[in-house]
Amino acid sequence: MNHATVIAAYGRRMRLRLADEREVGAKIKGKRLRPVCGDIVEVTPLPGENDWLITGIGDRLNALTRPNLRGEAEVLAANIDYVLVVAAAEPKPDWFIVDRYLCAAETMGVDSAVVFNKIDLVAEPPEAELLAYRRIGYEVVTCSSETGERVGEICKLLGDRCAIIVGQSGVGKSSIINSLAGERNRKTAAVSGKSKEGRHTTVSSVMIALPGCGRIIDSPGVRDYAPALGSSTVAAQGFREIRTAGAGCRFANCRHLREPGCGVKADVESGAISPRRYESYKRTVNLTKQLAEGGFQGTDGAAPRAR
Repeated sequence: MNHATVIAAYGRRMRLRLADEREVGAKIKGKRLRPVCGDIVEVTPLPGENDWLITGIGDRLNALTRPNLRGEAEVLAANIDYVLVVAAAEPKPDWFIVDRYLCAAETMGVDSAVVFNKIDLVAEPPEAELLAYRRIGYEVVTCSSETGERVGEICKLLGDRCAIIVGQSGVGKSSIINSLAGERNRKTAAVSGKSKEGRHTTVSSVMIALPGCGRIIDSPGVRDYAPALGSSTVAAQGFREIRTAGAGCRFANCRHLREPGCGVKADVESGAISPRRYESYKRTVNLTKQLAEGGFQGTDGAAPRAR
C-alpha cells in the first residue's frame, strides 16, 4: 500500500506528496472519504493518468475542527504540531476569535502562539492584550510582514514542526508565509479601505515547506470561528489559566459560572485572571451549549464559516 501526505485541498481535488517526495494530483474514491490538508492517506496510481486515487485515510494524531451549518464537527486540517494565531492592526483585532483558536489548540494538545502583524501601521502594539497572553505562558511575536521586521522570530518558534496559521481575513497570514518562504508570488489582498474587513484570498488549505523551519498550512481566513468541543467541561480545558484555577473550586464539577466557592471567579475578581479572557471563556461555553442543543449560530448570527 502506498502512502502520501495531503499538501493541498481544493474541494474534492487534492495535491499529494508521495514517499519519494514527488508531488502529484489526486482524486478521492467515493463520497464518504473526506481527506484534509495534513492527512496521511492511502493511494494508488490511476492507470493511464497522471493523477493518483485516494482510497483511505490514516489515523489522525489530532485535528483542527469547527462546527458546520448542521452543528457537526468539520475538520479543517490534521496532524498538526503547532498553531499560529494571527491578529493585526487592520482589520480590528477580534481577541475572542484569537482565544477560540488557542482553546482549540489546547484541546488538541499542541503548542500555540499569538502573532500580532502589521506593526508598521501603529505607533504601539496593543500591549495590554498581548501581555495577558504572555502572563499565561503563550509565546507572542509582534511583526510586520510588509517590512519583514521580526518575522524571523516566527521561524524560530516553528522549528521543524508542521504548523497551521489561522486568524481573521486580512490579517496577513499569506504575506507572513511569503516572507518566511522568500516567495512573492502567493496571492494576497489588501484590507478593504471602506469596511476595514479582510478580503479572504486563500480558497483552499495548502501546506508549504519553509526553508529552515518546518512546514506551515495556510488556512482560509474567517469572520468568525468556534472550535467543535462537545461539552462545557472541554471548554474549560481549553483556557489554561481557568484549567489551573479550577483546581481550587469547591465543587469538582464547577462550570465557573454561577457556582459558589469558585476558584476561577475568585481569580478574576483579584485580577489574577484577565476579565476579558474570562468573558471569552463564558462565550465559548455558551457556543458549546448552542451546539449541543442543535441551534448553533456562531457569534455573529451565522455559523462560523470561512469567507
